Amino acid sequence: MMRRLRPRSWPRPWSRSWLDRSFFTTITIKGIDGLLETAGAFVVWLQPEKVSHLIAALTMHEVVRGHNDFVVRHLLHFSSTLVQGGNVLVSAYLLAHGAVKVVLVTALFLRKLWAYPCMIALLAIFVGYQSYRVTYSHSLGLVLFTAFDVLVIWLTWKEYQEQKKPAAEAEVGDLGG
Repeated sequence: MMRRLRPRSWPRPWSRSWLDRSFFTTITIKGIDGLLETAGAFVVWLQPEKVSHLIAALTMHEVVRGHNDFVVRHLLHFSSTLVQGGNVLVSAYLLAHGAVKVVLVTALFLRKLWAYPCMIALLAIFVGYQSYRVTYSHSLGLVLFTAFDVLVIWLTWKEYQEQKKPAAEAEVGDLGG
């Protein structure tokens, strides 16, 4: 007779191991990031002019000072692309990217075993792409984001191994009894 296992609940915050706390913290950050990307998708889609004006206001001090900053140039180009109709593609990207993260993080909080390898695969794709981009952009920020994603992959893998233990022990117990 097979017993249904209930997922292990999160232990009390003060009783968690550093690994559990780190995993919980990093996937919380990923979930917040996913929510912000999803919200940003709707803002970019519905009000690209406001996004463009916000970018212009945030970069104005650099433009006025006459700096020919790489980031400022690209932000201003991006904002003009949004107003000229590029907002649909950017919105679709942000929505898909954010929604997938939100779904996976929610499933991880619910301890769904399928979500662990899915999160690892998704982040591995991001790490691969971001690593490629680092080779020609040499962006410290991108290196830090990539390092964070590698950390989340490792923590997710470790937590996945922990979550699989009770299920494997239960199956052995069911086969023996």
